[in-house]
Parts: sequence; structure tokens; C-alpha cells
Amino acid sequence: MKQGRLIVLGVSTFLFALTGCSHYYMVNDPTGSKTYYTNDIETMSSGAIKIKDEKTGNMVTLQSSEVKEISKSEFKEALKGEKKK
Repeated sequence: MKQGRLIVLGVSTFLFALTGCSHYYMVNDPTGSKTYYTNDIETMSSGAIKIKDEKTGNMVTLQSSEVKEISKSEFKEALKGEKKK
């Protein structure tokens, strides 16, 4: 009985972690007035960030940026009609 509960708890935790790991970000470049949308942000040792812009597919490095986490629906709406290169 206990083993069954542990298995159910383990599988539930795994599925929750798997689905709960998606993050969506809107990144503003205050110097160039550009907005980028990404799923992942890599912080470099210099303090800059490196992202993959989901609108264009380009890798972008920004020394100064404003990052805001957004909902999945906001992310999809921003990319709607955009074609990746």
C-alpha cells in the first residue's frame, strides 16, 4: 500500500516538474528600443545576457536589458504571424 502511494506521488511530482518548467520572457533592449521573446536566458560572467530571439531565430547578446516573465498566451500572441528564419 505504501509503495503504491510513493509511486503515484513520484509520478505526479515528475509530471508537475516536467510541465511547470516552461518560462516565457519578454526582453527589452533599452538602448535600441527592440523587444525580444525567448524561453531561456543565459547570464554571462560579464553580466550580459544571451538569448535566442524566438521571432527571428537569431542569437542575441545584450549588455543592458529589461527582462519580464510573461504568460504563455502573451508569448504566443507576440509570436503570432511571425515566421522563423
